[in-house]
Amino acid sequence: MPAIIGPVQIMNVDGGIVQFGDALNIAPKTAGKTYSGQGAFNTGGLIITNNGISGTNVLDTNLIDQPIVGNN
Repeated sequence: MPAIIGPVQIMNVDGGIVQFGDALNIAPKTAGKTYSGQGAFNTGGLIITNNGISGTNVLDTNLIDQPIVGNN
């Protein structure tokens, strides 16, 4: 049910979806691929990462990894 609200401040839009008011179903779809070496996504207050020689394979032989077109 719609309501009158005060000022709106949008801090971040991730994926391009902003919805105001009523909605039956919102299903944004996105696909992405991230390559990273060892120890790259470590989080914390104090991180000590001791790595040797690191190699990341970025060769992708798949044409389509995650089809999202027509997946409603």
